[in-house]
Amino acid sequence: MTHETESFERGPELARAESVLPADTYNLSRILLAASRAGCVFVPMRGMQYLAVVDAEEIIFVDSQFKRWVEVAWCRFQPQARAALDAPVAYQAVYYTPDGAVTQRRLQGEFHAALALLAARRPSGAPARVLAMPRG
Repeated sequence: MTHETESFERGPELARAESVLPADTYNLSRILLAASRAGCVFVPMRGMQYLAVVDAEEIIFVDSQFKRWVEVAWCRFQPQARAALDAPVAYQAVYYTPDGAVTQRRLQGEFHAALALLAARRPSGAPARVLAMPRG
């Protein structure tokens, strides 16, 4: 069995901005990551011609024209700061190219659409069951 690896490079950090990711997008990225045997998830974003790579620490975005260079990275997610699972998750967006902030404006919507498409294509697992939780 052979294992393929991908490596990506970053230039110097040009800027950093605080942001929030909608709960449904964050939660879906974690569900797909938990189901991955590789420890990461490759998410093709065809509408933007980008590739997103989700791992336990961050989500990076690579333009297909510059396949190895990270343009934007989302990091320092703070899911523990939210009061409910349907609350947004704070994070920091790091820009490695001069156009990073412009790209960031489109990423959240396009990323969610690509995640949803990837999840829909994934084979379903065992049927789910709702467990009764004792009160008290």
